[in-house]
Amino acid sequence: MDVRDAVKKLDPYVPGRSEDEIASEFNLKKEDIVKLGSNENPWGPSPKAVEAIRTEAYNVNRYPETDLHELKEEFAKYTNLDADNIIISGDGADEIIDILAKTFINPGDEFITPLPTYTYYEFLFKPYGGVPVYAKWNLQDNVLDLDSVLDAINDKTKLIFICSPNNPTGTLVSEKDLRTIIETAPNALVVIDEAYYEYSKQTQANLIKEYDNVFVLRTMSKVMGLAGQRIGYGLSNPEIIEYMHRIKPVFSLTRSSYVACLATLKDKDYISQSIKKGIESRDYLYREVSKFENLRVLESKSNFMLIDVHNSTYDAAGLTRKLMEKGMIVRDCTSFKGIDEYWIRISIATMEDNKKFIDVLHTILD
Repeated sequence: MDVRDAVKKLDPYVPGRSEDEIASEFNLKKEDIVKLGSNENPWGPSPKAVEAIRTEAYNVNRYPETDLHELKEEFAKYTNLDADNIIISGDGADEIIDILAKTFINPGDEFITPLPTYTYYEFLFKPYGGVPVYAKWNLQDNVLDLDSVLDAINDKTKLIFICSPNNPTGTLVSEKDLRTIIETAPNALVVIDEAYYEYSKQTQANLIKEYDNVFVLRTMSKVMGLAGQRIGYGLSNPEIIEYMHRIKPVFSLTRSSYVACLATLKDKDYISQSIKKGIESRDYLYREVSKFENLRVLESKSNFMLIDVHNSTYDAAGLTRKLMEKGMIVRDCTSFKGIDEYWIRISIATMEDNKKFIDVLHTILD
């Protein structure tokens, strides 16, 4: 079969390693493995979401509802926006990114991504003929290199992706810098990826009310504890949302995803505790990793942090393997464009598992 050139040239996406993989490869018991590689919520979903899924299981012989009015209204309350500012997807925020590409990209259009950042922007845009243009993050100071973004803007720029907090650096982008980008590129859509915003307690969703070229991307996979249900949502002006709905798959949000999402958004105590425990876990890991003289950890406003291992005796692959041999799953960031082979990323865990990880790290590096 004649496969499209854009697909032939596409580099495969490299996900984090699973517990089953590590257990099999290193002959470990699955229950002894600590997973710090995929930026998940380690405390599980809301009990109310679990109960909602259990109840809805009896209805899975029926197609999902296409009218998401009640869920949109709940998102409207959560975001302080209106229901017509919201689009909801059933394959995480990744589906929203794909819909953005389908809606806006013609072959040859350019999109800007500052490196290193979430690699799925490029992975999903290239098949539609989008051409990536790379700006950069200043890893020394752990900030966005604003000039590199502004210098990349031209007449072909269709979208600009700004992840804040950025994956994998954990960096926030200031409102001032975002306004500069938005106003410099009035004909491009500026996509602010806020997948992790709850951990930073900062959002730029208010910019949607001021500018026509702003789109905010979010997910239910992190603080909300629903990574396995694959629910994402986007925020923008009603005109953009309406165009995206024209091409969005009608039944992408499953019945169980719908009820789990609705139950979670209504469970305010769960959300509050999830944020609180996540920040406590992150801050503990940052303090403890900072004590290693041969590591440099970047301060994060997310549920993960990036660690520079140049001064250890390992590269990222080597240290990752040593950790995995002892049941600690971390992310080797070599696959991220824009950084070399000496960076790993760790995400939050329960305090018990955090302490296990720090102990193992000491046995390897001390």
